[in-house]
Amino acid sequence: MSAQSPREAEQKVVVVGGGFGGLQAVKQLGRRPGVRVTLVDRHNYHLFQPLSYQVATGALAAGDIAVPLRHIFKSQKRVEVVMGEVAAFDLERHQLLVKADVPDGMLKIPYDTLIVAAGSDYSYFGHEKWRAVALEVKSLDSALEVRGRILHAFEAAEVDPSNQESWLTFVVVGAGPTGVEMAGQIAELARDTLPGEFRHIDPGAASVLLIETADRVLGAFPAPLPRRAAGALKRLGVTLMLGQTVVDVRADGVELEDRAGTRSHVRTRTVVWAAGVEASPLAKMLGEASGGEVDRSGRLAVEADLTLPGHPEVLALGDMVRVLDSDTRQAVTYPGLAPVAMQQGRYAARLVASRAAGKQSSELFRYRDKGTLATIGRSRAVADVGGLRFSGFLAWAAWLVVHIFYLIGFESRLVVIVRWAYSYLTRGRGSRLITDAAQIPPVPELRDSASGTQPQGS
Repeated sequence: MSAQSPREAEQKVVVVGGGFGGLQAVKQLGRRPGVRVTLVDRHNYHLFQPLSYQVATGALAAGDIAVPLRHIFKSQKRVEVVMGEVAAFDLERHQLLVKADVPDGMLKIPYDTLIVAAGSDYSYFGHEKWRAVALEVKSLDSALEVRGRILHAFEAAEVDPSNQESWLTFVVVGAGPTGVEMAGQIAELARDTLPGEFRHIDPGAASVLLIETADRVLGAFPAPLPRRAAGALKRLGVTLMLGQTVVDVRADGVELEDRAGTRSHVRTRTVVWAAGVEASPLAKMLGEASGGEVDRSGRLAVEADLTLPGHPEVLALGDMVRVLDSDTRQAVTYPGLAPVAMQQGRYAARLVASRAAGKQSSELFRYRDKGTLATIGRSRAVADVGGLRFSGFLAWAAWLVVHIFYLIGFESRLVVIVRWAYSYLTRGRGSRLITDAAQIPPVPELRDSASGTQPQGS
């Protein structure tokens, strides 16, 4: 028998997903001798998703929060990057099937260890037709489309007096951190940045509605932070519509239902969705391949060491999983936050490195909660850090420092600091271009504003 070459003897680790968890796993493993890593992602960049809403409101450019994956790993020669979409998991043959630009359209990537960190998407609670109208800002493409729709709404209001009210009404669904941040940014754009630029409308008169089924904003934050956040939003001019559930979304507006069952219609041409998340479809695909358990939100159950039950060579992490307690076997769902995924990514790398070195690790994953921050607008934020709960400028400054620290690369940090400084001093926003990404949904049947009836003959 011929001896294995050094490359053949290396542990082949395949990581799916270039988000926070996958990125940390690859960065750690790429420095380990005896390990060769292949990173698979359908995009060629890592997105700093917590700031995507700022792209959607013109505060930052797309390139400020997205970095090419190949650039990140150019100095780590044991790391390869494959741009493609996962088609199937062949757990028996230890192969990943990826749709890619190869002659037969399918790439087979073998692995000794597989790490899946595919993240999550926003859930429309079974109403997929709403997705084309009520856009989310979790992806870069969608954030750019949202930016175009928001800016287009002001342009349309300038030349369409008959529908000015609907153009200048902006609806944000969901009052979690993203919804709160988005509503605050739209309000600041309308009241601080755009006044004086139009001749026939007053941008400051725009209505920003934040809709939430619960009775408070930022429901995951401890008191008194939700109350303080609500006050800050109201001072920005945001209208809070609490205890309201969206029951229909159309191109010309949204229909709401309160707790008494009374319905109302809000005329708007711009809806941003920030309500609820569901795991990436890859979680269900992996569950079907392994016979694993998937909950109603599509999250896959994994062991306390993040391995797939029955398949210790497969690890899954981030928003797409629940972690089984090693003693009680009860599933724990961690917050859908970047620090969770990052800690799990580093943990997975340590586990894989120990195995590659021929060592057995008894370490189980333990999440260390470092706190939560949410910004509302200029000098406005709330923070729950280390048991301390504070708001206002101090919380906003802490938010800035944390986000600058976690941005990838010195260039990104420097550019974002400059843009934020410019925005703070001038209240301006330097990325307000409307491109072809802004596809405005047509209104096939406009309601008659006087009678409330539908046009006949259609």
